[in-house]
Parts: sequence; C-alpha cells; structure tokens
Amino acid sequence: MSGVVVVAESRRGELREVSLELISAASAVAQEMGEPLSVAVIGSDCAKFSGALAADGVSEVLTVQAPGDGFEADLWAAAVEGLIDAESPSLVMLGHTIDSMGFAPAVAARRGLGFASDVVAVGWSDGLRVRRGAYGDKLIAELEFPGKTCSIVTVRPGIFPPATAGAGSAQARSVQVPMEGVARTAHVSYEEAASGGVDITKAEFLLSIGRGIEDKDNVPRFEELAAKLGATLSSSRPLVDAGWMPSARQVGQSGKTVKPRVYLALGISGAVQHLAGMRNADTIIAVNRDPEAPIFNVAHYGAVADLFEIADELDAFA
Repeated sequence: MSGVVVVAESRRGELREVSLELISAASAVAQEMGEPLSVAVIGSDCAKFSGALAADGVSEVLTVQAPGDGFEADLWAAAVEGLIDAESPSLVMLGHTIDSMGFAPAVAARRGLGFASDVVAVGWSDGLRVRRGAYGDKLIAELEFPGKTCSIVTVRPGIFPPATAGAGSAQARSVQVPMEGVARTAHVSYEEAASGGVDITKAEFLLSIGRGIEDKDNVPRFEELAAKLGATLSSSRPLVDAGWMPSARQVGQSGKTVKPRVYLALGISGAVQHLAGMRNADTIIAVNRDPEAPIFNVAHYGAVADLFEIADELDAFA
C-alpha cells in the first residue's frame, strides 16, 4: 500500500496529545493524496491505545509489539523501518518531540528518505510540500522532496487541533517487525525537569505583551495586571530579544506554541512567526493602535486603541 502513516506517541502509559494532533494534520494530507491514513502505535502494551487512535479519517490502527515499558530509540527506529518495509507509505509523520528526534533523522538518513523537522504546515500538490522556520524563524521555508518515494516529517506540537479520540471505526491490525539483535538501553527512573517557574503552554488565560509597551520599565505594570486578572504573562519575540522578558514566556515559532481559552494580546502587531504560536487559542482579543496590524486577521475581538488606556480600564475593573 501507499498513503500516510502516523506514528503515535505515549509516555508513562498515557497517549500523548501530539498523537491526535498528528492525525488531524495527516487526515487532510491523506485526502489530498487520495490515499489511506494509518496510525501506528509501538510498545509492549500498544493495543490498549487502539480505540483512542481510531479517530475519524483513520483507515487502520497498526500495532507493533516492542519489548520494554518505555521509549528506546533503537527499538523505535527498527519498528519504523519495519513499518516502512511492510506498508510502503509515501509519508511518515511523527511529532517533533524529544523521543522522535532521537531516531527519525537516523532512519531517514539510513534509508535515503526525504526528511524535514519542526514542520508547521503539510500539504500535497504533485508531491509532498511542507513549511518550516528558517534563519531563526525569521523566514518560512517551503520544502519539496523530488524523487523521494517516501519522506519522514516531524510536526511541531500544538500547531494542529487534536482529532477526537475514538470518533472513527478503524480496526486494529498487528504488524510483525523483527526486533532480535536490536540494541537496548536500561531505563533507570523518571525525573521531572525544572519548569523554570512557568509553563505558558498549560495556561488557560494568557495576557501577552509586545513592543507596544514601549519600555522595559512598563513590564512590572503588566505583570501586576495579569495577576489581577488571573492570567499568565507572556510576550512576543522582540521583548525576549531585548532582554525584557525570559525566553520561557515567548509565544511563537521560535518560542512556545500555546492554546489557551483566552489570549489577550496587547501591543502585538502579529508577525507570522507569532501568529503560528497562538492562532489556535479559543478566543483571541487584540489591542493595537494600527488598524492594519496582522493580528486583527486572526483575532475574534479587536480594539484599535491605546493599550495603556485599555490596561487602565482592565486594572480598574479587576
């Protein structure tokens, strides 16, 4: 067969949301190709995810048994290579995660496949075309893969809305992949990385500031406003580049991709790199003096106004 194979990802016995995001992205590509979409899940107890991965648009769920309880790069590489041999897909899609980056580039290089990482858009028009950031995300590069019968792409988490788990009727099928002789690693324990005090990707309400705040000395004012409103403070890249805000607070292609219930943007013009990181928020509210600011193209509500006047009104209301 040909078509698209998504490689799902789990951790500590739970399916990761990026798996459903990949299904959403891959479903559209598979339709453009006129080919089936399969979702592969790898692990010692992989069958338990079959129901959740049977989302709308999925033709089959492919289960690949692998020894061990956790992720091992060499095992996953062998499993994906076995899937490519068995299913002959035109496109393999994985999340751009620490796990996938541990083996996907090696598989592509070893097999001479097309490869692109940290992809933010995927399409099919006389062949595969993807988009990703270039030159520190100052540009968007569009890549093609002429002469490649199969390509591997890793997709940035948070870009595509997740598919609804279990909404389809796909059946599971076991794919036998030889694992004998594959190098193994020993899992010792899990240790949570330091969060740096904030994780804007988990925030329900983000108050985000941009160059419109004019001066570093104004940052504390918006920190206080965010606290009063019950929001988490975030920012666009120029404030991070200027040293006014820490990188952990940056929204955008070179920062964090966020999906809060409410995204309040004050003084942010809306460069394409920033929009890519927040356009999937449930409700976007933008305040900017420039009526032509690109952020108004994605905002659900907007005000052409002085952000400091709006901030004063919000502060009085809070």
